[in-house]
Amino acid sequence: MSGLQRAWLRRGPLAGLLWPVSLVYRAGSALHGRLYASGRRRVERLPVPVIVVGNVIAGGAGKTPVVLAILQHLRRRRLRAGVVSRGHGRSSRDCREVRPQDDPAVTGDEPLLLRRNGGLPVFVARRRAQAARALLAAYPATQVIVSDDGLQHHALARDIEICVFDRRGIGNGLLLPAGPLREPWPRTVDLVLRDADTPGIEGHVLRRTLAAEALRGDGARRSLADLRGVPVIALAGIASPEAFFAMLRAAGLTLAASYALPDHHDFVHLPAAIPKDATLLCTEKDAVKLWQLRPDAWAVPLQVEIPAAFWQDLDRLLDARLSSRHGSPPA
Repeated sequence: MSGLQRAWLRRGPLAGLLWPVSLVYRAGSALHGRLYASGRRRVERLPVPVIVVGNVIAGGAGKTPVVLAILQHLRRRRLRAGVVSRGHGRSSRDCREVRPQDDPAVTGDEPLLLRRNGGLPVFVARRRAQAARALLAAYPATQVIVSDDGLQHHALARDIEICVFDRRGIGNGLLLPAGPLREPWPRTVDLVLRDADTPGIEGHVLRRTLAAEALRGDGARRSLADLRGVPVIALAGIASPEAFFAMLRAAGLTLAASYALPDHHDFVHLPAAIPKDATLLCTEKDAVKLWQLRPDAWAVPLQVEIPAAFWQDLDRLLDARLSSRHGSPPA
């Protein structure tokens, strides 16, 4: 965790110093929202329901496993879904479909992970409405679109908003750069998912766990239990790397070293101190890039357990949209 991220957890001297700048950010954010709410900027509504899964805290809150869980739930309901994303950190600027064999530098790591693991169409564009139009043109039978992130992307009308929190909650409660918030909280959303120990946030409690097996780029699998007693080096370029490391230790693994890297780290090269024959562990999001450099690295999937009450609430909201005139293509 960087010094700024630590400062965001409380209202200390640095937060106080940056507070005037956060007032400017707040004013800009409010103006942005009013322009869309007043109709001075166009909001595009699609012919199918749109579910936005996002967060209000900078740096992410572990929403990608939630998006995957929602896609699995929609598949169980036999609803045809697709995903749109901006593709944070990608080198390309166009609107494109994400293919399983794509370079994560071109598509973004999270969209590529969603395409490979979700097995559903994924489109990326700087404007999610453009990505959604392209998705529907290519897959006209799509019944539901899930937006990976985008709570603050007002150009795309949404039918259901889901906000995800990790154990940091809203930090010190201040907006960027004095705090971690992209927009003021509380704000109206349809559903909230939070960790059991998230401070001051009401909503459905999810449980984050590690999968029982680690995966390698060639498809090989290895039980985490087999790695106990083996000195491993863990790397994580996610919002909360230390949480991943703590889960590995809780699973009985011995971390000879751990490297907390910036979110969406590009893995062009590894720290020089890492031996070439080291056993490397990382998250699945990191693996889509790390495997290009170290195909022998083991990815440990992060999973979420979401209570039945959340799915009941989501289905109730979604069924109301599916049965409306706004509806979806016929099954």
